[in-house]
Amino acid sequence: MNTQKYTQDSIVIISRIMLPGDANAAGIVHGGVIMKEIDNAAGVTAVRHTRKICVTASIDRLDFYKPAFIGNLLTIKAGINWTGKTSMEIGARIETEDLMTGVKTHLASAYLTFVALGEDKKPVRVPPLKPVTKEEFRRNTQAIARRKLRLSEKQKESECQMDTSKC
Repeated sequence: MNTQKYTQDSIVIISRIMLPGDANAAGIVHGGVIMKEIDNAAGVTAVRHTRKICVTASIDRLDFYKPAFIGNLLTIKAGINWTGKTSMEIGARIETEDLMTGVKTHLASAYLTFVALGEDKKPVRVPPLKPVTKEEFRRNTQAIARRKLRLSEKQKESECQMDTSKC
């Protein structure tokens, strides 16, 4: 599975209307509802890239900039930013559209790490990513920097659990 794959081949765009069951009494959509949709879109992206079962390993960042409301169309665009040996980072851009006015709002952005699994449910190699455009190279470079930071934070957490004086 050394064949490189292109970002454009696994991009996913998922849209869903926000209904009363998705929101609180004030009509504002629950963050957890949006998180589930982000995870779904990123998961489809991961499977498209690997053609394997993929699981969420972490959500590195999820920043909400604006609220979503009942009646808004929620749209998630997800794409691969970086691939490692068995994992990959997927970026997601989340927008809402007020269907009455046509106004679109950048609601949130997120970075998720997924791991590909084999039939034995153990991690397997993922196809390498082949960035092509300037934007894809930029996203790849930024994903590598986020990964270094994640690994550094994990190391610090591990050291802290072993020796609380290092916290």
